[in-house]
Amino acid sequence: MKKIINYVFSLLVLIFASDLDAQDLHFSQITETPLFLSPANTGFYNGYFRASINYRNQWASMNNAFQTYALSIDGGLFKSKKRKAFLGMGFTLYRDQAGAAKLSTTTALLNISGLVKLSRHSVLSVGLAGGAAGTNANYSDLTFASQFNGNNYDPTAASGEKVVYRQFTTTDMGLGAAYEFSTSKIDQDHDDVSSFKLAFGAYHLNRPEQNYGAGSSYRLPIRFAYSFMSHFDFEDTKFSITPTLVYQTQGKAWEVIGGTYLKYRTRSGTKTTGTKTQNGLGIGLFYRVNDAIIPKLMYEAGDFAVGLSYDVNVSSYTTASRYMGGFEISLRYNALASSLFDSRREYR
Repeated sequence: MKKIINYVFSLLVLIFASDLDAQDLHFSQITETPLFLSPANTGFYNGYFRASINYRNQWASMNNAFQTYALSIDGGLFKSKKRKAFLGMGFTLYRDQAGAAKLSTTTALLNISGLVKLSRHSVLSVGLAGGAAGTNANYSDLTFASQFNGNNYDPTAASGEKVVYRQFTTTDMGLGAAYEFSTSKIDQDHDDVSSFKLAFGAYHLNRPEQNYGAGSSYRLPIRFAYSFMSHFDFEDTKFSITPTLVYQTQGKAWEVIGGTYLKYRTRSGTKTTGTKTQNGLGIGLFYRVNDAIIPKLMYEAGDFAVGLSYDVNVSSYTTASRYMGGFEISLRYNALASSLFDSRREYR
């Protein structure tokens, strides 16, 4: 296990030495947005049903330049110890709003995945996503220098600007694959689990045309996402770590974010009483390369979890941002998320 941990953190350090061109739409709580990273993550978890809500407010010091909302719901169909394969079904909704004109994009996707148990310890998944995205804006909220009369801003003055904007809707498609390997040491009080998952996702495969105005021919580049997520319980203790790394590219932009939570189990279930839930507190530190240091706090109470994080901006934008990058909150419900024993291994 020590070799695995050393390898993971060596990989993080190596990649963090790279340069970054950040993307506008992103989340800092990468462990709480699995369907944003790959359609293959649909239904790929320990539990019957999962629902998550995320909210992110970025660049608050610049009049809340970006606000992002996300809702995801997914679950597994036909899960059973006796079956080697089952289906995952899910739904995701994203909304991103930016700037004084409230330029917004709302994306709704249906996800489906197929999961196959390759062995007692490993699972392979492939997934598809498809839906639509609508873009809107309110240019009446924009102001121009020509409306300044020398003393005051006059909103009734003609701006002299010809602003042509179209609301438009496009289709969107994505696909992905994921692989997980896990082992566990059976114990009366708590099963110590070691696991890692590799996932790949590709979104906007059809490169939808962004028809902002007459003659527009710009097409949205494909977004590729590569993720490594893991969980290691320290044997005979109440502590665990979750090293995580995500690398995304879209056009010429790319983003790397990684780090880990240190989790402390505040309550364990027992086989004797039949209680199969646990509570835990996680303190995390993540880093988005050349952009932000991200402290995080996660509290899990049985099937519920709440996460808080804040981006401390350390990029060249600090003059304007004053180190204030973005606040993010996540809420998650996962039926049987913290199951400790046989029912948990049902989904391995």
